[in-house]
Amino acid sequence: MFWFGVLVIAVGLVISIALHEIGHLLPAKRFGVKVPQYFVGFGPTLWSTRRGETEYGVKAVPLGGFVRMIGMFPPNGRQGEPRRGLRGWMDRVSEDARSYSAQEVDPGDEHRTFYSLSTPKKLAVMFGGPVMNLVIAAVLFTIVVAGLGTAVATNRVSAVSPCVSTTGECTAEDPASPAATAGLEDGDRIVAWNGESIDDWADLVAAISAGGADPAEVRVERDGGEFTTTITPVMTTRPAADGSGSETTPIVGITGTFALRPQPLTEVPGVVWQVTAGTAEIVVQLPQRLYGIATALFTDAPRDPGVMGLIGAGRIAGEIASVSVDQYGAKERAADLLSLLASLNIALFVFNMIPLLPLDGGHIAGALFEGTRRRWAAWRSRPDPGLVDTARLMPLTYAVFTVLLGMTVLLAVADIVKPVTL
Repeated sequence: MFWFGVLVIAVGLVISIALHEIGHLLPAKRFGVKVPQYFVGFGPTLWSTRRGETEYGVKAVPLGGFVRMIGMFPPNGRQGEPRRGLRGWMDRVSEDARSYSAQEVDPGDEHRTFYSLSTPKKLAVMFGGPVMNLVIAAVLFTIVVAGLGTAVATNRVSAVSPCVSTTGECTAEDPASPAATAGLEDGDRIVAWNGESIDDWADLVAAISAGGADPAEVRVERDGGEFTTTITPVMTTRPAADGSGSETTPIVGITGTFALRPQPLTEVPGVVWQVTAGTAEIVVQLPQRLYGIATALFTDAPRDPGVMGLIGAGRIAGEIASVSVDQYGAKERAADLLSLLASLNIALFVFNMIPLLPLDGGHIAGALFEGTRRRWAAWRSRPDPGLVDTARLMPLTYAVFTVLLGMTVLLAVADIVKPVTL
């Protein structure tokens, strides 16, 4: 079952990557851009077929994919005498990328290049991939939230505390908990509290809070039958939930059982937004978090559980799938695996929106800059400044690629040496 969970996430990610690239492919073809290749994966080609002018295929390393469109860089390069030193190297790198892009454009195909598209069309092509991941995540979260359900505490007791303790551990001086004194047991279901019908944990909490320390007549369901007992809560002073001082609350000494319950469709956008915002926050803090992970590899410092690579995600999926059936049903496993895959798609969406090449956000930033510059010139009645030469960003692109490669290696090592586990 461990490897089944790993397989589910691996296949789900490959499909997500394939759909991400389709998100680029479809608008590109719709706008007339010539697309010679659509591939899932990198490295040696395992299988391919040609349909029209496009070769579709799968490569050996399924860690990404690409859609090759002709004319990604405009032909207008830097004019003038060659420069020396670092600037000269940067010019040569940019010119090499521009020359390769120009070689892909056959005579008569100049109007079918990516650089010839209008700004809105460029944005549609480049947004297509990340938005596809966002749509996948929304669909998966809809299945989980409205179909399988989210975990909510029920009125069934999962554990009865033997005592009332402020430290969390029972001592000889600690009094017995009201639930233990009343004879409650693990697995009991509280169906009424002081005459009030109890359908879920929220009802139970409200009824206990309303009654305070007064004795309450409680109807309990056990093994298909029902009985009535009396429970007298104990008032205990604890830190307030919002951190503002302390509060006195009635304590019974029970813990609720969690179960999946479908939620309204209106809950889905909030879930998607919450996960997206949380992921964006992690991405903003990524340099600091990666430093912490690197430090944890060589010290006894704890590993940051909020950032992991593909190996870590596979391990978590395997652990979810391999939990004992008595502890975790098939429905709960499916919900957690789908939630994990949805979260990975959110991560792909957020990460690809970083405005740096070779990520989609870099092309989006270039198109926005180009469109803004042209509109500004038109508004001021100045000549069209023309296309933005994104090939000049190739040296930075290589630097970003190197950082991404280093991050991938670091997370892979951390996932093996100091893994995140459930």
